Amino acid sequence: QVQLAESGGGSVQAGGSLRLSCAISGYIGRRNSMGWFRRFPGKEREGVAGIYAGDGRTYYAGSGKGRFTIWQANNMLYLQMNSLKPDDTAMYYCAASQSFLGNWQRAESYTYWGQGTQVTVSS
Repeated sequence: QVQLAESGGGSVQAGGSLRLSCAISGYIGRRNSMGWFRRFPGKEREGVAGIYAGDGRTYYAGSGKGRFTIWQANNMLYLQMNSLKPDDTAMYYCAASQSFLGNWQRAESYTYWGQGTQVTVSS
């Protein structure tokens, strides 16, 4: 059983940076897919960034391109967020699947989820 635990959220001012971390415990295969999602109050989860461990390819939603970086190392998943905006305020979750995902932004495709970490960006 894979378990995920996020950390690194907090409150920052617009223009600031945060690095989210997701600790991975349990067995996860070398061809896993992982992603960062966020949820705004009253809205569905939306994909922020994804990574396929099989070849290291990364994916970004338009909102994060050029500002967010995802990477995976040593049983950890990270999301570096720069130039944060108030619109980035949300609960952030990491998610994992044991296989390649054709659509990394489809939340239903992920098997494992963390509990989330809150990011608040003030103007």
